Amino acid sequence: MKRSLTLRFEKIQDLRYGENAHQKAVFYRDPDFKGACVANAIQLHGKMLSFNNIVDLDAALEFVKEFERPAVAIIKHTNPCGTACSDNITHAYKKAHASDPLSAFGGIIALNRECDLETAKEITSTFVEAIIAPSYSDDALKTLKQKENLRVLGGGDLTKTTEKDMKKVVGGLLVQDRDMLDVSNLTIVTEQKPSEEEMKTLLFGWKVVKHVKSNAIVLASDEQTVGVGAGQMSRVDAVEIAIKKAGERAQRSCMASDAFFPFRDGIDVAAKAGITAIIQPGGSIRDEEVIHAANEHNIAMVFTGMRHFKH
Repeated sequence: MKRSLTLRFEKIQDLRYGENAHQKAVFYRDPDFKGACVANAIQLHGKMLSFNNIVDLDAALEFVKEFERPAVAIIKHTNPCGTACSDNITHAYKKAHASDPLSAFGGIIALNRECDLETAKEITSTFVEAIIAPSYSDDALKTLKQKENLRVLGGGDLTKTTEKDMKKVVGGLLVQDRDMLDVSNLTIVTEQKPSEEEMKTLLFGWKVVKHVKSNAIVLASDEQTVGVGAGQMSRVDAVEIAIKKAGERAQRSCMASDAFFPFRDGIDVAAKAGITAIIQPGGSIRDEEVIHAANEHNIAMVFTGMRHFKH
């Protein structure tokens, strides 16, 4: 990478306030970035975007870029509380909302397909802060505009972002390659092999868990999240939270972990909840212990060889 780095941003607008009401804030745009992003999106309706709206819209938009099939993300505090894929965008939204209706209240929504009338009706049946989609049908936009304060943004062509990822620290800037998915090195490490349907669900969960704050655990079934454990200091705690969120839906679900299991406790808890397959990076000094636990419980386990920490 370059020895020195000069960045240039253009002011879009002053914001009412920052992350909290006592913080002043401004929104800037990178004039050289031409892809689909919140900074380049066109606001079609609703109140001024808040600082937190922008952060969550960015997280939601980057999530749905992962999927070729119709996909929906419902985001709260940058974590996906409900995500799903389906054959059409309306059904994907219904599945995403059903993932965790309680957490979805007041959420930020991203679609990777045009928002049609049926989807707009579903979205406006509950309280939503903002929605971003590539485009909207005329009747869908008319329906969304009936919600006076709903922020509606058009995001354009959703090409996956490959620019460098930057994180500001006091007195410095961290620059890294963007975390891109790679499933070329999958290894089945258990006696039990995942079924075709389980493998499909594991790969869906692997895409989702990349976007959840670490330590991250995602439970999924039929291309739908059923439980998410986000931002925990202990991985087994993240497992327990995801299972609690899923309830009975944990039975026969698949689990994705953003990093390796340091102990077998997460596998034992998963088995007790009825989880049948797990995808995780591997690489722990206790991998053999973890694999042994999965074999004891007849759980299929797949190693990816790469992790998805998100801080």
